[in-house]
Amino acid sequence: MLQNLAEPSGATPSSTLGTYVFLISLLSVFYLSNASLILSHYDLGWHLAAGELIRSEAHVPFQDPWSFTLGTKQWFNLSWLWDVIASLIFKYAGYAGLVGLVVVCGALIIWYLSSACLETGASALAVCVATFATGLLYPAYEAAPNTYLAASPNVSTMLFSVVFYRECLRSTKLWLLPLMMLLWVNLHGGFVLGFMIPAVFGAGALWRHDLRRFKAIMLAGLGCFAVTFVNPLGWQIYEGVTATLGHFVQGNIGEWLPYSHNIEIPGSIPGMVYIVAFIALELRYGASTEIRAEARILSWVFLALGLHQFRYMSFFFIFSTIPMALHLDRLIPSKLPQLQIQRALVTAAILGACVLPLTFIQIRPALALPEMMSEQDAEYLQTHLSHARVLNHWNVGGYLILLTHGTVPLFVDGRAATAYPDELLRDYFRLVHWEIDENTWDDVLEKYHIDAVLWLRGHEELRQFLVAKRGWKEAHTGVYESVYVRPGMAR
Repeated sequence: MLQNLAEPSGATPSSTLGTYVFLISLLSVFYLSNASLILSHYDLGWHLAAGELIRSEAHVPFQDPWSFTLGTKQWFNLSWLWDVIASLIFKYAGYAGLVGLVVVCGALIIWYLSSACLETGASALAVCVATFATGLLYPAYEAAPNTYLAASPNVSTMLFSVVFYRECLRSTKLWLLPLMMLLWVNLHGGFVLGFMIPAVFGAGALWRHDLRRFKAIMLAGLGCFAVTFVNPLGWQIYEGVTATLGHFVQGNIGEWLPYSHNIEIPGSIPGMVYIVAFIALELRYGASTEIRAEARILSWVFLALGLHQFRYMSFFFIFSTIPMALHLDRLIPSKLPQLQIQRALVTAAILGACVLPLTFIQIRPALALPEMMSEQDAEYLQTHLSHARVLNHWNVGGYLILLTHGTVPLFVDGRAATAYPDELLRDYFRLVHWEIDENTWDDVLEKYHIDAVLWLRGHEELRQFLVAKRGWKEAHTGVYESVYVRPGMAR
């Protein structure tokens, strides 16, 4: 007989308060101390610019206004609402406001995970250990800029995934799911995950012959599907999603590559230890520990997906929290004084709450976008290459949009297949090799009538090719980028 997921006997809000405040307080300090990584997402620039554009024009544009390579491609901005919200926060609260938004989302994720774990009957100490580990690991800060609690639309998918997970475990407020999907579908293309979670729980209910629960979940799922069409793109929202999923461009983007490709030593060691511990505990106690089958299925599915594509590993950490808490509970002595544990947790939480504002004061002066492209770099481009055709490196495309607002048309950026033709993307990825293929570079430079190249400063082979062999001039050198201009363009 599976455990009832209602509030366990004896577990009152006051008896679990320490668990919540401990986790939220300490992990908020951790997130805030990583503020520079929260702002490190390469696409943040274009998201802010898109939000500003939407607010100024009072509609969502279907054509990219910033590049010279779009052709007739429609722009599928799947995160338009997040862009608007982020740009408003940035306008009135700057980078500190964006960091604050992310920390609040992180706190909500921890609250929902803690609540879900406690309702299984796991002890407060086991819940603290499992949830704290998850809170440290799922953001993947060691793999920046491929982080999943950052100033990007991904944060909305992380949050809503946990909310859907929690509500499907309880099944008392499933009518909330379509209302939340109405927001999710306009915040990020990851909303399709909102179908997978109820589907797994619906299959579980059907397996247990719980037809009433199955019907409730299916009705909620149908409601979620219906409201996905309430967005500026209409049915084309799915065309925008499919333009990303399974596209060849994924093979060139770090977060879509295997977990092994993104391993950083020593930063990835805690995550690998967690994965091994989860597998060992599942093999040892999986058959005897009363765990909802849906939680285990989601954990194993996303572990497999995460090993295949790095971005899904964060969901493994999140969905595995309940199994880990229940397994750990078997290893923790049952006679520990719960009241004293709660008092210790509250004491630690108070210390964390005191450290939080001090951490903010310390990190606030350094809050800024990464120095991939500076205002001085943008000023040079606007002064000397306004309306020129600039072949830019992918990683600085979003910053180029934010800093020049289209006065310097760009070649490509992180919007990838949602904004650029496949032919253009294939041409670009022919260039991104450390060894220079001269014929390929000549073909692309000629095909797109390139006037200037904005590329990584340390790429010496490119410098030798453009300057020594083709007579271009290195007209500007920034901290991370160099600007090469075609003969006759240098001024």
